[in-house]
Amino acid sequence: MLKTAKRGVLSVIGDDGYPYGLPINHYYDEETGKLYFHSGKTGHKIDALRASDKASFCVMDEGERMEGEWWLTFRSVVVFGRVSFVEDYDEAIEISRRLSCRFTDDGAYIEREIVQSGPAVLVFSLTPEHMTGKRVREK
Repeated sequence: MLKTAKRGVLSVIGDDGYPYGLPINHYYDEETGKLYFHSGKTGHKIDALRASDKASFCVMDEGERMEGEWWLTFRSVVVFGRVSFVEDYDEAIEISRRLSCRFTDDGAYIEREIVQSGPAVLVFSLTPEHMTGKRVREK
C-alpha cells in the first residue's frame, strides 16, 4: 500500500502537544524502507518536526464494495517512526524527481519544476520503527 497509495496523512506533535495531521503525498523507497516527503522550508509542520522528530503516516485504499453489500471493506497502514531532513541538495532533488514521477511521466514538466522550485524545497524522510495494518469492514 505504501507503494501504490498516492497520498496519506502525516501526523506530528504540534503546538502544546496537540496532534497535527495533514494530507501529503509521499514516495516510498523499497530499497531503504523509508518514506520521503517534500515541503516548503517553513511552516507549522516544519516547526513541529524540528521540535520533535516523532511522526506517523497513514494511508488507506479506496475500499471495495462486494456484490450485494452496502458497506465498504478497506485496508489501511500506519507507519510510526522518526523524521530526518535530507541535507544533501542533489539527493533532495533526486527524491523530488522520483516523487513527481508518481504523478506524471512528463519529464520536461518535472525538470522545469525542479529548476524553478528546487531551491525552495525541503525533503525529509520518515524511517519506520513500527508499522500496523488493518482490513476493516464498515458494517
